[in-house]
Amino acid sequence: MGGRGPREDLGRAAWRGGVIVDLKTVIDTAIAPALALLPANRDTREARVMLLAIGLQESRFLHRRQIGGPARGFWQFEQGGGVRGVLRHPSSRDLAYAVCAEREVAATARDVYNTLEHDDVLAAAFARLLLWTDFQRLPSLGDTEGAWALYLRTWRPGRPHPGTWAALYARALAAVGAGNVRMG
Repeated sequence: MGGRGPREDLGRAAWRGGVIVDLKTVIDTAIAPALALLPANRDTREARVMLLAIGLQESRFLHRRQIGGPARGFWQFEQGGGVRGVLRHPSSRDLAYAVCAEREVAATARDVYNTLEHDDVLAAAFARLLLWTDFQRLPSLGDTEGAWALYLRTWRPGRPHPGTWAALYARALAAVGAGNVRMG
């Protein structure tokens, strides 16, 4: 095996042509490192489930560039929408600038937007910060309807697909180890 460690083998097994093929890899390579850049109270099981569910809903973790649209990154941010919102919102602005400095990207809507397609950690951090801008607490684990409402409020999808949400949210719960929570 020529010096490769188990971590490298995991990465090689989980990635196929730059596409993430399992949710554990999403957690290990994007979500956990992103949450490590933020205050500890931003890293909760509820936040991880929301990040996975929204990423599944938006891109299935297959597309870093929206098919037929302008959004970028697994969480499908638009430059003038989510990116600009996170950079300007009083609840997220300072942390967004700190994350940008850590990821070595200028804290401008254009530069962040252009980087999201290639930096999954930055994309996950901005997704978590967008959730933080919401006026309500994160939904309890298993609150599928509350999670859907939060997604609609924060992402404001142009063509929402409510028919896929429950199954994707259940996958996210299972991946975070919260699959035994009563679904509501």
